[in-house]
Amino acid sequence: MLFSVLTIFPDFFFSPLREGIVRKAQDEGKIEIGLHNIRDYALDKHRMTDDRPFGGGEGMVMKPEPLAACVRAAVLPDCASRVILLSPKGERFDQTQAARLAEYDQLVLICGRYEGVDQRFRERYVAEELSIGDYVLTGGELAALVVIDAVCRLLPGVLGCSDSAANDSFSRGLLKHAQYTRPRVFEEMAAPEVLLSGDHAAIDSYRLVESVRLTLERRPELLASARFSPAEEQILRREGIYGQIEAIVNRTQRVSGDAD
Repeated sequence: MLFSVLTIFPDFFFSPLREGIVRKAQDEGKIEIGLHNIRDYALDKHRMTDDRPFGGGEGMVMKPEPLAACVRAAVLPDCASRVILLSPKGERFDQTQAARLAEYDQLVLICGRYEGVDQRFRERYVAEELSIGDYVLTGGELAALVVIDAVCRLLPGVLGCSDSAANDSFSRGLLKHAQYTRPRVFEEMAAPEVLLSGDHAAIDSYRLVESVRLTLERRPELLASARFSPAEEQILRREGIYGQIEAIVNRTQRVSGDAD
């Protein structure tokens, strides 16, 4: 996959993109990341990429001409590309969005700044807007890094263990269970015995129950879309917690029905 990042601060990306899994994926040729400086496409000698908003108001607005020229230069022909603007007004980026975007050949990530971008550019060139959360950053650069990292790790061969991404938090509507490693006893706290038993069925059951309990405690709304096999449902009923899941699903359906 090719990630093409459009920004007025390309140096912002150099260190983060040369660390960890993202660096390894680049070194192995599984992904490529291209940085495009929007200022290179400005039309005046001062390389201006922003101007005051029509109608007055606070701040500055990113000009459409440099953005449009930069997108045209970045998008590959005959390629499944998606042009995305990182913006607080966008749809919430989550694991489902990451999996969807991992199907493209190229993601063009536009790092918004100031009070936003000219709406005419948005309507002509941008396929969608994404937000990484309900807060405002100084620019879309951090959001672009989040999208790159989240999508990158879902691509074939990027993670060392093929099951890692499939079992992540949010991948099936559950938070991931707690993890333990050596030593067996740390500051008088022992790791759960079931994890040391060698009984893989018992371990799977324990982890499922712990994931559901953690999700009930911290993010119960996620369980409205979680799906369980008949065997998993039986385990959760035996533990006395499936009724709580059913209550969440029923409550969600009622709210959805009222909204309709």
